[in-house]
Amino acid sequence: MRARLALAVSAQACELREVVLRDKPPELLQASPKATVPVLVIDDGRVIEQSLEIMLWALRRNDPGQWLRPERADLETMLALVAEFDDGFKYHLDRYKYAGRHEDADGAAALTHRAQAAAYLDRLDAQLHTTRYLFGERAALADMALAPFVRQFAQTDSRWFAAQCWAPLQTWLSAFVNSALYAQIMLKYPKWEPGTAGVLFPPGSTPVKNQLMRQTP
Repeated sequence: MRARLALAVSAQACELREVVLRDKPPELLQASPKATVPVLVIDDGRVIEQSLEIMLWALRRNDPGQWLRPERADLETMLALVAEFDDGFKYHLDRYKYAGRHEDADGAAALTHRAQAAAYLDRLDAQLHTTRYLFGERAALADMALAPFVRQFAQTDSRWFAAQCWAPLQTWLSAFVNSALYAQIMLKYPKWEPGTAGVLFPPGSTPVKNQLMRQTP
């Protein structure tokens, strides 16, 4: 979602190839031995293998919404917040949402991880009490980098999430999932088959040679 958000808002066209990780195509393994998605293969041959790096690449080429220039912080401050969530919040989110995949996360442990992740969301909620978005009155990189993970957390137990005293955070997340940009990036695409052309993304773009590999939901 991060990669698609930045590519769409910055109008960086690419050939999107939906892949299923349990049936990894050779082209994915050739482009990126880490064999996870997203992977962006740029027309000059460079390969970018991390979603946040794809965001930065796209926005440094075109940033119409000024996502890299928030109203009340600088880029380094935003990246520090994102890194903290990527390291801490994401760890607990995975063990809460996918408890069965982790030996250390049974039913009881999953609730512990939910509480640990919720502590991070307490901080976001407190920050959103003063501004509509995390660093001002318009969305910036931190909002768009963190919202997909907060969405995952909320969907794991939507009734529990809705019952928490997080009104600003819930409003912020609702604005994200009800936005036109969100609707654009969440379109469903068929699984890509080797030897065939991918799908042009964002829709309506001028064809280019960049290739984005992402996982079918």
